[in-house]
Amino acid sequence: MPLLEPTDSKSPITFQAFWFGCWLAVTGIALYLNPSSDGHGTHQQLGLAPCPSALILNRPCPGCGLTTSWTAFVHGQFERSFESHWLGPFLYLLFSWSAFMALAGIVTKQRFNTDGTVFNRCMIAVGVVFFAYGFGRMALVTDFRSPKEQRIIEHVQHQLGQK
Repeated sequence: MPLLEPTDSKSPITFQAFWFGCWLAVTGIALYLNPSSDGHGTHQQLGLAPCPSALILNRPCPGCGLTTSWTAFVHGQFERSFESHWLGPFLYLLFSWSAFMALAGIVTKQRFNTDGTVFNRCMIAVGVVFFAYGFGRMALVTDFRSPKEQRIIEHVQHQLGQK
């Protein structure tokens, strides 16, 4: 199965442009952000809420630390990238590879072929490894809250205690 194949339709090329644009946006945002020293929570710089798993369960969800990992990776902080989420650098490189394959398809007016059995099995394997790692980490890591998240919990507990 060739990764790039000729196409008569503009539809795959349009999606490939969208995919490459998503990669550009994600990489640009990662360059704009500063990786959190807590190992997770970098997404909060965008005004997003803390991870409910960290707040409620005091444990990481399967994706906890990915934004921090990707942000650290694009800033050249490879050790911090791996510490934040062990799969983060690999997933960012996989995303980058797919974005540049899509770009190559745009330039050559070919479709980036993702329909093959091998490609789909690889993506399933990546998903299985991601969730196995994530749920394993969720089961084994306790006391995950950052100091900021701990203050939020203490504030809520204080508010509930006064009512």
